[in-house]
Amino acid sequence: MMLVISIVMGIVPLLGIAWTIATGTVTTVDGLFMSLILLTLSAVFFLNAYWELRDRGALAFLDKKKAAAAATPKVTTNVTTKETPKATAPAAPANAALPKKDPKPEESES
Repeated sequence: MMLVISIVMGIVPLLGIAWTIATGTVTTVDGLFMSLILLTLSAVFFLNAYWELRDRGALAFLDKKKAAAAATPKVTTNVTTKETPKATAPAAPANAALPKKDPKPEESES
């Protein structure tokens, strides 16, 4: 229902612009600003109608990337390869890299 109301309320301001053009008042400042206001109103209602259609999924054909991705099937192959083990160097002891500390630190006398 909201979609129908938005479309009707988007068309009514366009009819107002057509009336302004038909009467010849579009060349006045009042006619110019009336046309700009009516175009803004029409744009707001048509934007709302667009959002309604998009939320309902009626505009899915406009999204070419998702439609193309959904249309093309993905082919996957499971290929396993055997890797040869590589020679590694023997691991160094864990405490070899740490500096040695004095077990009993000496206190300096001042």
